[in-house]
Amino acid sequence: MVEGEVLEEVRGFLKSRIILTAAELDLFTLLELQGASAEDLSKDLECDKRALTRLLDCLVVLRLLSKEDGTYSTTERGELLSSKHPRTELPMVLHMSGLWQMWGGLTETVRTGKNPERKPISERGKDSLKAFINAMHVVGRTLSREIADSYNLEPFRRLLDIGGATGTYTMAFLEKNPNMTAVLFDLPDVIPMANDRLEEEGLLDRVELVAGDFYEADLPAGCDLALLSAIIHQNSPEQNIDLYRKIHQALVPGGKVLIRDHVMDADRTHPPQGAFFAINMLVNTEGGDTYTFDDIKEALEAAGFVEVKMVRKGEHMDCLVEARRPD
Repeated sequence: MVEGEVLEEVRGFLKSRIILTAAELDLFTLLELQGASAEDLSKDLECDKRALTRLLDCLVVLRLLSKEDGTYSTTERGELLSSKHPRTELPMVLHMSGLWQMWGGLTETVRTGKNPERKPISERGKDSLKAFINAMHVVGRTLSREIADSYNLEPFRRLLDIGGATGTYTMAFLEKNPNMTAVLFDLPDVIPMANDRLEEEGLLDRVELVAGDFYEADLPAGCDLALLSAIIHQNSPEQNIDLYRKIHQALVPGGKVLIRDHVMDADRTHPPQGAFFAINMLVNTEGGDTYTFDDIKEALEAAGFVEVKMVRKGEHMDCLVEARRPD
């Protein structure tokens, strides 16, 4: 690495913090509606004019805003961070803003194994939960269709989407297989959000919504395909075995479980995003992690599954592992 490149990477947090603050202030939504001066914005947002001006100028440098005669407006890049944009990325940015404090506890986490800043999302209030759920939709709306296209869904008739959030993957799977119905299982506060999105997409008549906590409750029975999409990384190995056993019990004989997540190689350095995500779980969960294929296979077999295999490799939490409940 050339001298100075490490320092350049370390400085990356400067840009991140500027964008996160702008998102928290909802600047991009305000400026998408119409351009405004720093003075007008400072009044609307009840912010310090000088401080806000410095922030706005940096957003111009980052090509998220334009500036002409003292008037700031969103650029094409910046519009994606407006809540009004049909493909808005704002929920994911707000979710990352919530992670900022958690990551600040990384040094102490490495020293002691516990993050003093950690606070489960269930204890951060409904706004944080909503931001997280909407962020999962943002990150999944394209990938879900890619996954649905890459996996043969034709043999299945009823999907159990565990922790399915607002139904991003349920929708993609049902659109791919017109003969499939689904059960979406998630927390009581999430189910109304799922109801609204599925109704908006015209798929509510094919989906049964069931509220519950998979750490405590049994899973709805009678499905032949169970989906764990970006779930296992939040769990400890013991929690995953318990969850796999519940899935085994819920599936019909011969049914399959499909796991979408990072699947690490044996030395746990590839895929690179999975290595970084393991840190995200370290600072944000009690026992979450990213897992190797052997880790996943061993746990699934301990729960009674057979024919465990990797059916898709990927770099962006798009690996798929499949296993079957014996007949």
